[in-house]
Amino acid sequence: HYYITNNLSNMRVVVYGGKGALGSTLVNHFKTKSWWVCSIDLSENPEADVNVVVKGANLQEQAANVNSEIEKSGIGAEKFDAIFCVAGGWAGGDAANKDFVKNTDLMMKQSIWTSVISANVAAHHLKEGGVLTLAGAEPCLEGTSFMIGYGLSKAAVHQLTASLAQSGGGLPTGAVVQCILPKTLDTPMNRKFMANADFTTWTPMSYITEMFTKWAEDPSSRHPNGALVKILTIDSITTETVV
Repeated sequence: HYYITNNLSNMRVVVYGGKGALGSTLVNHFKTKSWWVCSIDLSENPEADVNVVVKGANLQEQAANVNSEIEKSGIGAEKFDAIFCVAGGWAGGDAANKDFVKNTDLMMKQSIWTSVISANVAAHHLKEGGVLTLAGAEPCLEGTSFMIGYGLSKAAVHQLTASLAQSGGGLPTGAVVQCILPKTLDTPMNRKFMANADFTTWTPMSYITEMFTKWAEDPSSRHPNGALVKILTIDSITTETVV
């Protein structure tokens, strides 16, 4: 068994997508606990202790950029307790849609690239017994004809999770990967574009922040390594179920 033995106020965490809606909420929450936070995103989050601004036109360039920044700045001199990848976005379209290829390309960049880079960083900079979280999606366990690019990208993240959890997946000894599968998060952008939806079925971002905090602080609270954790909210009550 692996236990976090350092003072919980000395936790060091990375939030990939730290400028997005959920990422910003996570950064702010972790700072209230006096944790050291590194944000990785396309722009800086001033609340974070350190920012890595992603640059590069393709996956290889972005990965090299992120790893280089972590190495040269000394950010990676101490290992991280947790790495939370919450980068992503949404775009729809079936195969006949005029924007099908463009949207699929965007979804792959936002979900697959960020997850692959997070896994790569975790392989080299996560503590033994640490936790890596990736962002899947509950609807993408099945076909998603109206949002094919999104569906295939999230399905790839589900597969990446399974591979990382296997022996020889490359993560440090005792480290685990968890993939969250929310249905709809209660974000300002979702409320703007789905103003007439039933918000009692949306998962509050505060639930995710508390869940991640628990996973970082207490290894015994985590689900099995490689778990796809379905997060459903019904009548404003949220539950976690391993798929």
